[in-house]
Amino acid sequence: MRPLPAVTAVPAAAEAARSDIGLSLHEDIDALEPEWRRFELHADATVFQSFDWLSLWHRHIGARAGVRTAVVLGRSRTGELMFLLPLAVVPGLVRRLTFLGEGLCDYHAPLLAPDFAARVTADAFVSLWRDALALLRTRPHLRHDLIELTNMPETVGAQPNPLLRLDVRLTPSGAYSTELAGSWDEFYAAKRSSATRRRDRTKLKRLAEHGEIRFVDPTGADDIARTVAVLIEQKSRAFARMGVHNIFSPPGWREFYLDLATNPRTRHLAHVSRLEVGDTIAAANLGLTGRGTYYHILTSYHDGELARFGPGVAHLRELMRRAIEQGFTRFDFTIGDERYKLDWYDTEMKLYDHVAAATPRGWPAMLLLLGFRRLKRAIKQNPTLWGAFTRARATLGALRRRGHGACDGGRAADEE
Repeated sequence: MRPLPAVTAVPAAAEAARSDIGLSLHEDIDALEPEWRRFELHADATVFQSFDWLSLWHRHIGARAGVRTAVVLGRSRTGELMFLLPLAVVPGLVRRLTFLGEGLCDYHAPLLAPDFAARVTADAFVSLWRDALALLRTRPHLRHDLIELTNMPETVGAQPNPLLRLDVRLTPSGAYSTELAGSWDEFYAAKRSSATRRRDRTKLKRLAEHGEIRFVDPTGADDIARTVAVLIEQKSRAFARMGVHNIFSPPGWREFYLDLATNPRTRHLAHVSRLEVGDTIAAANLGLTGRGTYYHILTSYHDGELARFGPGVAHLRELMRRAIEQGFTRFDFTIGDERYKLDWYDTEMKLYDHVAAATPRGWPAMLLLLGFRRLKRAIKQNPTLWGAFTRARATLGALRRRGHGACDGGRAADEE
């Protein structure tokens, strides 16, 4: 269906009127490309709000799932773009208003003009948010039952995240990053004890006994695609071992990452690397780069004999060393509470969710969702409960794999 033209908002409420911001709603993401790209050059945002990332998500994942784009732009009276809010409506029995890129972005936020916080008060933004919701309701196909905004950081660049003025709760998982300062040797010595560095050297020597160690940055499209395919295979096997959902199973996800890594238009965004030991890809990585930050988003390691010598950890050290040498100022481990992040981080970023019912149909879904998130956070914050949960999950995953292998004539066992 051909997207409708942009619609101008009704006059804003009193608080928003004082901020001199007018709203417009856009459903055609490609039509926004020129202005979006110009704005992101100076706007405060993360790499997950870039046009390249979100348009690729929409092409491979969102459009296939029937997700409708609903991007809200806020302009000053002189036409200056003050913010871009990338939203979407997800179909279903309960229609949800979410961020564009839902499920794939570690951080969700609006793109903000550098002086946004100085020109738009918190109360004014809350009024603008209400006006944005009213604007969506003017289009029947964008009406929704539930608002679910997740993984929102406290700040966007140097500015407070205005969406945190809504009713928010902590996301079950945290996010971690570390500042990259000085040389690699200085950084490494500051983060890891001499005994730990000695163990790292011992493991690296044991790893080298299995073949020459090489850190490879593939450059050709075919070699990049091969590395990403190995990463997906290794990561999928890890998900199965842990008993968790395989993110590469839903339609479009595998294609998204392959396109991201190999497409000439997005190659500037993605960094693919691998650690080879002899003829084996012992570890692989797909990271994102932007504004002096290296985002560590996908990593995997070989689950055979080499796993005992920490190829994934060796690969991570090399990634951070190269990030320092290339002038990156921050290494962002992104969302997730994996233990290895605690060895390196200096900043824990709290993330927040906003969940609200928009119609009577949305109320039961809201209550269930809030209860589930509250329970999940309680379990994750209790080491005993979290340990028991992860062990039980892995056991169930092993039983499922065993059952699959029996039904499949033992193929799964042979692949091991």
